[in-house]
Amino acid sequence: MVKHIVTFQLQGTPEERLSVANAFKEALEALPGKIEVLRSIEVGINANPAEEWDVVLTATVDNMEDVAVYATHPAHVAAAGLLGKHKKARACVDYII
Repeated sequence: MVKHIVTFQLQGTPEERLSVANAFKEALEALPGKIEVLRSIEVGINANPAEEWDVVLTATVDNMEDVAVYATHPAHVAAAGLLGKHKKARACVDYII
């Protein structure tokens, strides 16, 4: 199994960032029913205003090949597109469990 962890830093007003983060979270949480290789996904919106990162997701798939399937699936691409001009930075770690 592989844990796919991604965190996003957004730009814009706090209200814009929160709105985008909530829409992104909702879209991502709908993916397990749409992407067969996706075993689970958890999405969190940062509640600590002292921190710079806004959203984190943890997804679980069976193997690294499935990470690529997930990443290129049209439903995932559409969800990622919701970040649009608000995405300032992205960091990712994939590790085997």
